Amino acid sequence: MSKAAFIELVAGLDKKNILSKADAKRQVERVFGAIEAGLKAGKDKGYVIGGFGSFKVSKRGARKGRNPRTGEAIKIKASKTLRFKPAASLKKAAGV
Repeated sequence: MSKAAFIELVAGLDKKNILSKADAKRQVERVFGAIEAGLKAGKDKGYVIGGFGSFKVSKRGARKGRNPRTGEAIKIKASKTLRFKPAASLKKAAGV
């Protein structure tokens, strides 16, 4: 789903049309901004949204890999990655 489609969905959730697309966009941007700010703050436990899930920055150590084209061994640098762990209620709703 694209961000624009998500904003349209959020605007459409309000059956009384009190929330315009512009207002929905601002609210979606606020939520995404809050998640981003929480992750940038570097919390050890990540950023948890109750009933939805948690976002966490995790570290990947340096490791050896192979170039798939040549088969040559290469070194892969250490890096950071973003992880998302859905809440149990979200998993249940998705049938997972």
